[in-house]
Amino acid sequence: MGLSFSKLFNDLFGKREMRILMVGLDAAGKTTILYKLKLGEIVTTIPTIGFNVETVEYKNISFTVWDVGGQDKIRPLWRHYFQNTQGIIFVVDSNDRDRISEARDELQRMLNEDELRDALLLVFANKQDLPNAMNAAEITDKLGLHSLRNRRWYIQTTCATSGDGLYEGLEWLSNNLKKA
Repeated sequence: MGLSFSKLFNDLFGKREMRILMVGLDAAGKTTILYKLKLGEIVTTIPTIGFNVETVEYKNISFTVWDVGGQDKIRPLWRHYFQNTQGIIFVVDSNDRDRISEARDELQRMLNEDELRDALLLVFANKQDLPNAMNAAEITDKLGLHSLRNRRWYIQTTCATSGDGLYEGLEWLSNNLKKA
């Protein structure tokens, strides 16, 4: 009886863990987002060759976030991080209209991978502080998010440097992890 009560207590209130893969084209703001969440401050970044990994605590969830470089030459390496991924954060530079179709192609390619079939998808429409940034509806359309079937997804406008929208995105992941 005591054992089942402690299991119930843990299920309701215990810390949960979630493995997150954060990807997107180069210069979208992935590393800035990671360290804004981890440290609460802006860090000077250089293009990521390889990956950064940090644990971010939010509410009762411990998010292990893998930030993988987005340069075109290293995107084929993304697949090495797919295993056991429960959530994908796909970061888009909302100001980069020239490469939004490239972002869509990379996202669709990744979502077709069998290892990611059950992963939640959170799109961070980053750099909303810039004057020509596309809004969430425009990015949703250009990424083809409404055509996704059998996938829980959400788009959140963000500004990595100020932190706007980042925790709202984690909130969505947190709430939907509980349903998974």
